[in-house]
Amino acid sequence: MASVNPLLSSPVLPYALPDYAAIEPEHYLPAFDEAFREHRAEVERIASQTAPPTFENTLVALERAGETLDRVSRTFFTVSSADATPAIQAIEEELAPLLSAHGDAIRLDERLYARVSVLHDVRDTLDLDAESLRLLTRTYRELTLAGAGLSPDDKRRLVEINTRLSTLTTTFEKHLLAETNDLAVQVSDERELEGLAAGERSAAAKAAEQRGWDGWLITLPLFTGHPWLASLADRSVRERIMTASRARGGRGGDNDNDNSTTVREMVRLRAERAALLGFPTHAAAVTADQTAGSPEAVAELLRRLAVPASRNAAAEKAERAEVSGIADLAAHDWAFATEQVRATQLDIDTAGLRPWFEVERVLRDGVFAAATALYGITFTERHDLVAYHPGARVFEVFEEDGTGLGLYILDLYTRDTKRGGAWMNSIVTPSELRRSAPVVVNNLNVSDPGQGQPTLLTLDEVTTLFHEFGHALHGLFARTRYPHFAGTAVFRDFVEFPSQVNEMWMLAPGVVENYARHIETDEPLAAEVIQRLTASGTFDQGFATSEYLAAAWLDLAWHSLSVEEASAEIDVADFERQALEDIGLTEPAVPPRYSTTYFAHVFSGGYSAGYYSYIWSEVLDADTVEWFGENGGLDRAAGERFRRRLLGVGGAKDPLEAYRDFRGRDAAIAPLLRRRGLGA
Repeated sequence: MASVNPLLSSPVLPYALPDYAAIEPEHYLPAFDEAFREHRAEVERIASQTAPPTFENTLVALERAGETLDRVSRTFFTVSSADATPAIQAIEEELAPLLSAHGDAIRLDERLYARVSVLHDVRDTLDLDAESLRLLTRTYRELTLAGAGLSPDDKRRLVEINTRLSTLTTTFEKHLLAETNDLAVQVSDERELEGLAAGERSAAAKAAEQRGWDGWLITLPLFTGHPWLASLADRSVRERIMTASRARGGRGGDNDNDNSTTVREMVRLRAERAALLGFPTHAAAVTADQTAGSPEAVAELLRRLAVPASRNAAAEKAERAEVSGIADLAAHDWAFATEQVRATQLDIDTAGLRPWFEVERVLRDGVFAAATALYGITFTERHDLVAYHPGARVFEVFEEDGTGLGLYILDLYTRDTKRGGAWMNSIVTPSELRRSAPVVVNNLNVSDPGQGQPTLLTLDEVTTLFHEFGHALHGLFARTRYPHFAGTAVFRDFVEFPSQVNEMWMLAPGVVENYARHIETDEPLAAEVIQRLTASGTFDQGFATSEYLAAAWLDLAWHSLSVEEASAEIDVADFERQALEDIGLTEPAVPPRYSTTYFAHVFSGGYSAGYYSYIWSEVLDADTVEWFGENGGLDRAAGERFRRRLLGVGGAKDPLEAYRDFRGRDAAIAPLLRRRGLGA
């Protein structure tokens, strides 16, 4: 099979990059079948051996097992998220229950659990190094939380639940992609595009042309609203965009892509699974194995922040209504009015800044240059290496001494086959045991201005690129012995920390003046503008914090339902309204950043009961930003300490312990409160 299926052949490209040029959709399912068979055989040899369990013949053997499945899975799911053609979507639907069943068969194997349990019981006598001991304790805990210790009947029900959830997750994502494409806003009169820059109009024209339509097409991002709402002068067009965005996945039974029923079933099944595992709710099950520890701790933080955030948002609304002259200021007006206030108070026109943010300059002289200054690494584009889509670019990353570190792939532009939002994933993770080096991917959804037009980023898109590259650095730097801890394999409520820290370099001295140069004149962005941008850190934070907290609270509310509560007939809109009333985030002009039926993070991603992670991680992030300020800022020695003591340890160390090792103490919350203007 390996001779005819490139997914099963030994990797021949640098850093084991998959040979995407040779891979066809029909290769995936046979490759998964073979990888499943191989992995089952490897685990069977471990579980059925008669020799007493040792760390080597059980834990290390488990880490060696499944390498082919890991490679095939990462290769496929990189494509299914970034280039989900109908053929790929069909494969994913068929694959989802197979993957779930395979994973359960291994995690719930009582023989395997018994061997790990024996070692866990005597772990203090095994003379293991720190990473090996953590591997043993984490494996035992993860198998336990997966249900390995349940009765046979409970295990059977758990498998049924997991299989069904895997199908529902795929259904949610498929519905959302279809809705995002179907509800894109068509514009036939160019006068309705007043306020948009030439590049934005070109992007809208190209999007319409790609579908064979006349006029212009405004495609929708993943979050509520749209970046262009800040510029579009026509209020009716702004309203159409906001209405379309918020309608995704809803509109009742007449909509074939309605996600309401899918969500209700997922919430009920997650609650039932938690109960089987001995937890009162899904949120309790998830947070028990995160740094937060409990949903009560999460709720306490969210409530603490919601009161001042709501107060600040109310003041911001009144101010925006006055400055814009829109007395009945609505959600679709907020961004437009905010830019008017920004121009009045801060003398900053963010839309007017785009000529200073040409994407190649931002990438090479900003994102890459900051990483070179901090960590000594350099980047060379590899035009000879082909990624999974023609729009994805491959860069080789080198250490300061010229040693190859790994590959970085950037997939910048939006397309109908790409899911919304921005993300990082790893195609190959670094592990000493497997002798592998990292291959990481950043995906964004920037509008393509078309042939011959420069790509000019918004301020938010520049922030997003720096943010996602922080994830990429984490994936590139984390050097561990065991695959279990490789790359970004850390607790969910810690994984956003490195990416949020990396945002600080966007406006840092020594970085911003290098990349923020006018596309036509090469004039640097004026120092006073940079100063105003830096000083505007708390500007519009009532809105930003409130919309985020509202989404995080919805996630927590859905997943704090017991089995009985989740089994009741729930109206999604009523549930959202009551949940937001509970936390006091009810301002109609500030809707949640994601509403339930298009909340991909928690219903088709890995953030269920975990969307709080961004603000939880930001406590560490804000504290770290102050540390860099105290230690030279863009300083090579400071960067090296951050890399070696935090980014480089992956999941091989408790994240809060790693933070204490780096910072010398636990993180303080005061820097976060100051950053978001929530101190009072």
